[in-house]
Amino acid sequence: MSGGVDSSVVAARVAESGLRAVAITLAMWPREREVVRDRGCCSIDAVEDARRVADQLGMRHYVWNLEDDFDHHVIRAFEDGYAAGRTPNPCTRCNERIKFGVLLDRARSIGATHLATGHYARVGRRGAAFTLHRARDGRRDQSYVLHRLSQHQLGHALFPLGASDSKDDVRAEAAARTLITAAKSESQDLCFVDGTLRDELGRRLAGRFAPGPVVDRDGATIGRHDGLPFLTVGQRSGLRIETRRPDAAPRYVIELRPVENVVVVGGRADLRRQELIADDCSWISGMPPAAGTMCQAQLRAHGSPEDARVEGVNCTTLRLRFPRPVEQVSPGQAVVLFNGDEVLGGGVIQRAT
Repeated sequence: MSGGVDSSVVAARVAESGLRAVAITLAMWPREREVVRDRGCCSIDAVEDARRVADQLGMRHYVWNLEDDFDHHVIRAFEDGYAAGRTPNPCTRCNERIKFGVLLDRARSIGATHLATGHYARVGRRGAAFTLHRARDGRRDQSYVLHRLSQHQLGHALFPLGASDSKDDVRAEAAARTLITAAKSESQDLCFVDGTLRDELGRRLAGRFAPGPVVDRDGATIGRHDGLPFLTVGQRSGLRIETRRPDAAPRYVIELRPVENVVVVGGRADLRRQELIADDCSWISGMPPAAGTMCQAQLRAHGSPEDARVEGVNCTTLRLRFPRPVEQVSPGQAVVLFNGDEVLGGGVIQRAT
C-alpha cells in the first residue's frame, strides 16, 4: 500500500473478499533525512495514510524498509544511466527487482500466496502459461513498466484495477467506501526525486558531468550544454545555441556522445529512425518472438505504440525495424513489444539508425 487511492481500493477489495491479507508499505527514503512532502510511496504522510486505511479495513499494517535494496537495484542504475548520457526508466527496474522481487519474496516467506497492487494492467492465461495485458483504461495502462515480470512473478501477481473503466470509477468506489484517500491527488514525479529532475541529477551526479560543446550534424560547434545528464533525445530546451537568425528552424537533440561529451543537434526530420537495437531483453513467455513477427512497439512509458517488425532476436538482444520512421528513440529507455493488448516483452534501447 503506497498510501494512494489506487492501492487503498485494492486493499478494500481484498479485505471484502474474505481472504486473509496484510497491508505492506515500502519505506525507501534515506534514513538520514526525513521526507515529509507527499510524493507517492516515499513520504511519511503516505505511510500514515496507508496505516489509516488499513485500520479502517481491519488489516494489519507493516512498513518494510527496503532502502538498501532500492539503492542497489534502482538508484545506482538510474545514476549510472544518466551519467553515461542515457535516459533510464527506473520504474521498470523497481517493479522487476523490488516490488515483484524483494517484496514478493519476503511476502511469500511469511506465508503469502499473492501480491495485490494498484497497477493498471491485467494478467491472463494461455494454457499453463501466464500472459500480461494492457489495462481496460488505456489512459491509465501501466503494462509498459511491468514488461520485465517473469512467469513466476506473474503467477503471484494480482492487479484488481486492470479491469476498471476509468480512474474516476476507482475514485468513486473509494468515496463510496469512505476511504480517506478518495480525493487524494496523484504525484507525477519519480518517487525518489525531491524537487525537479534536473536539480536531483545535479545533486546526485556532482562531479560526474561537465559542460561541453553542442555541434550540428556536420560537426561544427554552435553552442554549449551544461552536462549530458540534463538532456535527452528529442529535447529542445536547455541548449545554448548560437544563431543570428530569429527565424531559424528549431533544433533538437538527436544524439548524445558520452565519450566526447558532445551533444549533436538537428532538425525535426533528423530525429526519425527506422531501426533500433535493444539488449537486456526480457520476454513474458520466457521465449522471444520469432524473427519476422509484426507487432506494436512502445518507446516511452506514455508513448503511442508504433507498428514494427522483429528483424533479429534472441533471449537477450533485439533488432526492430519500423515501416514508418519514428522519433525520439532514446538510448536507455525501454522498448516494449505488444501483440494487440498483450505484452510480449522488451529490452533496453542501445542505439537507433
